[in-house]
Parts: sequence; C-alpha cells; structure tokens
Amino acid sequence: MNRLDGKVAVVTGGGTGIGFGTAQRFIEEGAFVYITGRRQEKLDKAAAKLGPKARGVQGSVTEQSDLDRLFGTVKAEHGRLDILVANAGFGELVPLGQITRAQYDAAFDVNVKGVLFTVQAGLPLMGPGGSIILTGSTTGVMGTPAFSVYSASKAAVRNLARSWAQDLRGTGIRVNVLSPGPTLTELASEAVGKEAMIEMGAGTPIGHFGDPSEIGAVAAFLASSDSSFMTGSEVFADGGLAQI
Repeated sequence: MNRLDGKVAVVTGGGTGIGFGTAQRFIEEGAFVYITGRRQEKLDKAAAKLGPKARGVQGSVTEQSDLDRLFGTVKAEHGRLDILVANAGFGELVPLGQITRAQYDAAFDVNVKGVLFTVQAGLPLMGPGGSIILTGSTTGVMGTPAFSVYSASKAAVRNLARSWAQDLRGTGIRVNVLSPGPTLTELASEAVGKEAMIEMGAGTPIGHFGDPSEIGAVAAFLASSDSSFMTGSEVFADGGLAQI
C-alpha cells in the first residue's frame, strides 16, 4: 500500500517503541518522516534503520526552542506538514500517598503540555487534508493501580482532541487519538516491567501483548484518507483490554 505517497510526517518520540513502529509503517506507505527524541545516539540508530526517507531531529517536546527548531527544519526542507503524531510520553508507577510534585510535573509536562505545544508549533505548516494523531492510552478510560498520574494525563489528551476538533472546524485538518493497550516497548518495560506487560497482554481477549508495528498500522489508517470522515475520535488498538 502507498496511501501516504508524498506525505511529510513528524513523529515525536520516534526513536523507539510505538513511535518507531509508526515511522516505519509511514515510510513503507510512502511518507517522508521526521522523528524526534531526547537521546541523540538512539535517534541516530533509529534514523539509520529507517533509511533515507527518515530524518532525526534531536530535542524534547518540553522545550519550546527544540519544537521551534524541529518545525523550522520541516519548513525549510519541505515547506509543509501533512501528518503530525504527538507520541512522546512518560509515566511511572507510583501509588497514591507516594506521589511527589516532581513526578506529577514530569508526567504532565511531557504528556499534556508537550502534546499541546507540539501541535501548536506544527499547526501553521498544516493545511486541508492534514492529520493530527495524539497517542492516548487505555489507562485514560480505566482505573489502573499506582498509575493515576499517567492515566489522568492521558484522559486530558483525549479531551484535547475533542476540543481541538471543534477549533479546527473548516480547516480540513483532522485530529484523533490512538490509544494502545499493553504494547511491549522499551518505555513500558522500564515503567511497568516486562513480566507485568506479558501478564497484562495475556489478560486481553486477544491473549498477548501488542507489537509496535500493530499500533503503527492503525496510525497509518488515521494518517491516510481512509479515515477522512473521522475527527475527535479515539481508536483503541488494545487487544480488547478496555473494551470488556
């Protein structure tokens, strides 16, 4: 399939996990993809694996100067942006009673403020037919022990999409949320633990955890004209975890 031929995309947090899987699928379908991440070494390795239709731009979504540099690069090299995936995220397991202000700030700075200002910085480069995809989570609609701060940040992301769909009326730009379930990534293994992810995946109706490439396939659908009648929506790629 070449649904994204000629499209220009940005995927934040694209050096590993779901972001990398999404970038890989976009390239397979014809797009040129800019990936971002804080760690230069991982970003360089990811860009090398993705090949000549990928470009790594180091930076953090919590730094406005980094966002300005990212989208300045996109503008200088391509003049426009067709697909924006606000995927960079952060979370850690901390039960109520032990949550610190620093942990709260870290999660909301990346997952909410980072998403907001990423989209706001990229929006001037987008036009009719543009697709904005926000990475949500099943935790945004479920109660998860020791994960309340992360979960609340993802619930906020869900409402950002609803509100922005209204703000973008008449522009031809769509915004949707893609909410993965248990997907075995480097971040998930660090935050939750590999064994816990395996157990969570086994508890889904599908019976196993997800692979980043499976989430990337759904992202490609939301990025393409196949989802042209969708905005303000949330699509779950979760093995049925939050659906039962």
